[in-house]
Amino acid sequence: MMTGMVRGILADGSKCLFDVYEGKVVWDRRARRVFVDEADTTPLVGMALMSGYQLNVEVRARGRVIIRRLP
Repeated sequence: MMTGMVRGILADGSKCLFDVYEGKVVWDRRARRVFVDEADTTPLVGMALMSGYQLNVEVRARGRVIIRRLP
């Protein structure tokens, strides 16, 4: 369900309008309500969703990505 539009600034400095939708994700076995900005690109996980977790990324081809809940 579309909830509105937001203005954003892309990495190259250009400005863009994005449609915003309400969605639901299952994260750590719990359903969470999220807002999704529509973009014609590969989707990214919002950093707010990562709050309370540790993220380790091996930045190389076929590198491991590990997400662990913080105590």
